[in-house]
Amino acid sequence: MRQEQIEFIERRRALEQGGGAQRIEKQHEKGKLTARERIGLLFDPGSFVEYGLFVEHRCTEFGMDAVKAPADGVVTGFGKVNGRVVYACAQDATVMGGSLGEMHGYKIARLMEEAIHAGRPIVCLNDSGGGRIQEGNDTKTFLDIFRLNVEASGYVPQISAIMGPCAGGGAYSPALTDFVIAVDGISRMFVTGPQVVKQVTGETVDDETLGGAMVHSSLSGVVHRRAADDADCIEQIKQMLSFLPDNCTQQPPVYACGQSCCDRIPELDEIIPEKDTMPYDVRQVIRLVADDGYYYEVHPEYAKNIVTALARLNGRSVGFVANQPLHKAGSLDIDAADKAAHFINFCDAFNVPLVYLSDVPGCLPGVDQEHAGILRHGAKLIYASARATVPKIALTLRKMYGGAAAGMCEKGMGPDVVLSWPTARSAVMGAEGAAAIVFRKQIAAAENPEERKRELTAVYEQAFNNPYRKAAREYTDIIIEPSETRRVLICCLEALEHKKVQILPKKHGNMPV
Repeated sequence: MRQEQIEFIERRRALEQGGGAQRIEKQHEKGKLTARERIGLLFDPGSFVEYGLFVEHRCTEFGMDAVKAPADGVVTGFGKVNGRVVYACAQDATVMGGSLGEMHGYKIARLMEEAIHAGRPIVCLNDSGGGRIQEGNDTKTFLDIFRLNVEASGYVPQISAIMGPCAGGGAYSPALTDFVIAVDGISRMFVTGPQVVKQVTGETVDDETLGGAMVHSSLSGVVHRRAADDADCIEQIKQMLSFLPDNCTQQPPVYACGQSCCDRIPELDEIIPEKDTMPYDVRQVIRLVADDGYYYEVHPEYAKNIVTALARLNGRSVGFVANQPLHKAGSLDIDAADKAAHFINFCDAFNVPLVYLSDVPGCLPGVDQEHAGILRHGAKLIYASARATVPKIALTLRKMYGGAAAGMCEKGMGPDVVLSWPTARSAVMGAEGAAAIVFRKQIAAAENPEERKRELTAVYEQAFNNPYRKAAREYTDIIIEPSETRRVLICCLEALEHKKVQILPKKHGNMPV
């Protein structure tokens, strides 16, 4: 072997050690893997190709000329994830805390540009204290990354993992991506840390309370899933990628399904309680319908009154949007509208058909909701549902009242097929409330107003609270037995496989935000 080759191997091995054995040990003591260990878990063995290994920072101020930063603190490259090419970057916390300087940011931006040109998914494993203070304005490569996040949006899938701190301006990049996973007890995500908060507002707060995984998955909604540790986080990234195409010009991958498409599912016939006010878990409907009972819920801890989940029907990806009667009776509120709108846009961008499962009493009433802008937020959901051009199937399980019908893609919003179970009912509002308004004079004049109200409520219920009036006016296309839901959904999706939509020649719409 030539001397040049030997020198190259030695230099490469030294650089691949990152910040050195001592810092690697500290990373492990925190329960974290190194950047290269994470890359090793993500990619198929032997498939990762790294570029930018020999990049060095160019800063000479504040003693930086004497600081060695292997690969400038970030690993970038591409490889195969379950046989499919993916581009990825992993910040190396053992090198200057994974801080983002000029060349560090340039490497990430270059990776994103290459992924866009290649039409391949982008995965970013974040573990950084933020911008490299010593480099001052040279950290403006943050802005290149944000611009490329926007450029890639809707073209290639972008998945972010928060596997340590993600602070300052850099935290905006994950927020611009399609899907964010945070490692529980490890991730910290905020624009301004606890010290700045205390200095400016006087509030005392710790890292976990300010920007931990639970906070962002249940309160802010920035995080879509929590992971138990680094390995679980990587596995969840792989699961998400399995539902998606490489880019928006392709269809999602199709997997073999060992389950029959034609079998009836008798459990569905019993899932709606006899008493209308009794809740049930709509995730059971998704589980029973989906291939092999498997679904991947998105935002499971945020806005629990609506469920958004990816699953497969006969091997093909599908997105479920379902009202959850277990929480707030399944009513739509501000957070539920935002959550569902984001998911619908995501599915539509990457050619994942949508199935709406409706059991909704309407929009959540209240002064707080009105003042916080339920109209503006609800409009996001309506806009997303109307704009989506993928196959859309709307199924009413039990009830569909009020303006919530628009958000759940009822007839008039452009669904391709509208289905109902025999238990479905639909009107402007529930029978009792409607009867109190429509028959108020008769009720007021009655000797026993309460008894008369019950009688007239039954009259209204008989007229509207069934699926047959809607079907007679063709607001419902097909009434099905619950047990045949899986078969009918698969048949409808197969029929709509080659759906084409003519889009008006415009720059873009103005979605309410």
